[in-house]
Amino acid sequence: MTTNAPYPIGKPGLPWGAAEVSAWLSRQTPQRSYAADVLSMIEKLRSRFDVSEYGRLDYAPDSYPLFAIKSRDWRDELPIVLVTGGVHGYETSGVHGALQFVDQHAENYAGRANLIIAPCVSPWAYERIHRWNADALDPNRSFRENSPAQESAALMRLVAPFRDRVLVHIDLHETTDSDESEFRPALAARDGVDYEAGEIPDGFYLVDDSEHPQPAFQQAVIAAVAKVTHIAPADASGEIIGSPVVAPGVIEYPLAKLGLCASITGATYKTTTEVYPDSPRASAEQCNAAQAAAVCAAIDFALAQPARA
Repeated sequence: MTTNAPYPIGKPGLPWGAAEVSAWLSRQTPQRSYAADVLSMIEKLRSRFDVSEYGRLDYAPDSYPLFAIKSRDWRDELPIVLVTGGVHGYETSGVHGALQFVDQHAENYAGRANLIIAPCVSPWAYERIHRWNADALDPNRSFRENSPAQESAALMRLVAPFRDRVLVHIDLHETTDSDESEFRPALAARDGVDYEAGEIPDGFYLVDDSEHPQPAFQQAVIAAVAKVTHIAPADASGEIIGSPVVAPGVIEYPLAKLGLCASITGATYKTTTEVYPDSPRASAEQCNAAQAAAVCAAIDFALAQPARA
């Protein structure tokens, strides 16, 4: 299915240039505060965790410090767990679910795992409730060498010293109605291609790595989240967002090939969560709790497996 309604920026069939990006940027205005919503919560966690600035985004006249929260009892012999949220800034429960996990659950893993959480990878986009950064780039397609996205490059620098020692990486996302009403039409316009309308799944689902699938791990996370919120069913074609459902609530992508955040470590166990905050069956509180439950289930499953050689 296609739509004939043109996106308000650019000309159909022609990729954007600098003028179109500038026109798009002029329409983006802050709608909420990173400092008030996120930094204030991170500050409250400093008494219990190690908090460090790992980079800074500079989008003149705005500048945003990037913070990571780490286990205070970090021990080199323990497995490392990486949690990332807010790679897409508009996906609210990715940010606040990560912070809820830290506040309510992270201390339960003291002495068993080293945790490092980057709760808001894209604060400029968080404030503007947007998927892209200020350069009209999607950070979650930019996790590759010489990344053009400041957000992606900063996170990769943070992870580089220990990327091959990570056991679990869980990247927290949402799929929203605005994906179809704004972000996918904008993407098609930016790239000069026809917009193909899709179907937004109602419920939680996961994206596994098609190159290194871990089906039992994914199902353990699904089972835990099903106690908090509903799991997205397959559509009439047996798919979720255009990909075949390989198990209840699970699809697969080639993570590294697409430059996705969940590909940035050598973790055995990796997944991308997708919550649906626009569902009439789920509240914002449920979405945050679902993200936190997914993190706990991911860690619990990994720690229960036999030690790697």
